Amino acid sequence: MVAHTNPCLEGDPMPRTVVAILAICSLASFCTAADRPNILFMMTDDQAPWATGAFEGHTHADTPNLDQLFKSGAYLPNTFVVTPVCSPSRAALATSRYGSELGITDWIHPGREPNLGLNPETLTWYEVVQISGYHTGLVGKWHLGLKDAHHPTATGFDYFMGHRGGGWSPKDPTLEKDGNQQKFKGLTTDILADHAIEFLRKRPEDRPFLLVLHFRAPHARWLPVAPEDWAPFEGLKPKLPHPDYPGLDVGRVERMTREYLASVRGVDRNVGRVLSTLKETGEADNTVVVFTSDHGYSMGHNGIWHKGNGHWVLKKEALPAATENIPRGQRPNMYDNSLRVPTAIRWPGVTTAGKTVRMSVTQLDWFPTMAAISGGTIPNGKIVRGRNLAPMLKGETPEWQNNVFTQYSTKHQSKTHMRCYRTPEWKLVRDFLNPERDELFHLTSDPGELKNLIDATKHASVVDRLHAEIVKHMQEIDDPALSFVK
Repeated sequence: MVAHTNPCLEGDPMPRTVVAILAICSLASFCTAADRPNILFMMTDDQAPWATGAFEGHTHADTPNLDQLFKSGAYLPNTFVVTPVCSPSRAALATSRYGSELGITDWIHPGREPNLGLNPETLTWYEVVQISGYHTGLVGKWHLGLKDAHHPTATGFDYFMGHRGGGWSPKDPTLEKDGNQQKFKGLTTDILADHAIEFLRKRPEDRPFLLVLHFRAPHARWLPVAPEDWAPFEGLKPKLPHPDYPGLDVGRVERMTREYLASVRGVDRNVGRVLSTLKETGEADNTVVVFTSDHGYSMGHNGIWHKGNGHWVLKKEALPAATENIPRGQRPNMYDNSLRVPTAIRWPGVTTAGKTVRMSVTQLDWFPTMAAISGGTIPNGKIVRGRNLAPMLKGETPEWQNNVFTQYSTKHQSKTHMRCYRTPEWKLVRDFLNPERDELFHLTSDPGELKNLIDATKHASVVDRLHAEIVKHMQEIDDPALSFVK
């Protein structure tokens, strides 16, 4: 299972006084901080696992810079998020905790939830790296709280340029820089890369750096994009994943696919710019580079588009009827296309170029991994659900279970309590609020998750076994949806 807790590290979130003491203690190792690698952690918004050229079986993606990055380091094709939507996924990545443990179970709605955010008393790996002596910066999307109390600089970053919320324009955005809201002219993807490059060129040279670059793209709206990013797709008639899905709006899926892939290409072009800057500054050989996304995406797969809070992309007459908790047009899901994210890490001198690591990992694992890479200390009393990937990246073969537990309680468009347990062979999805939506997929024979086997009596023992795992994991994290389990 992926949700691991170190029994020596259990307890309440670290008080700020303890963090301050740790910062003072870290000064003893500060003089050697420059010997540690820099870290560039890049994350896109809504990027599908199939939307890179490195993905086996990809269709039409034009991502030469990402492909080269994936080939130059370790490619992790079985990387999963633990909640397939923005805010809880980002919170889990930052803290190595599930969203339900943090009070963030769905994307943070600025109108309905203006006071919700990541509790600043909850330790993040950004803080662990900062305390260990790194100069830290975040450029791009935050989506973990609008209030000053939830500001990125309150939870591990020395510098922030970007957007505290979740949704904003792909062109001429209003962004925060130097503590002020400013109107910027141009394409948002280019602007964020510009300021990431500025951070790399102007950061203090007496310390290693952590730059977290959160692109907005390829989140919808996808257009406008630069002409060179649109050109490869302008006349494309894309090959669709499930073109014969009953009632599929083929024309709409084809149009959206073109726009989406053009947005991805804009990300790729700017990833190339940032990586070129590392070479120009002489830091490429001393910088760990990570690329991932906050969750996956469907584009006509299984008749839907979007992420875990998916939407049917069917003609009107083919749309399923609404139910008490699921409005017409909505299709909340735990498909692999929502849970899996394109991920690679290049660690100079450690990872082997072209290496593919097929073990299942999750975003929970970045906390202990980044702490290990930076030389940071995870304090006693800190709950860590993830596992340190560093030994595996160094070529060791640690004991490793490839099973994944995920959760998503939707509350804005639909109302669900989805919990999922995935093994390399099977996946069970329970919706404890809407049990008629339960699903069982045999991933080995049906990787596209097209045939729901939940009612097949011959698989009853599989359902029982995976259900027990779901309940066990829910109990371990005191999941609030336990009250719905029968």
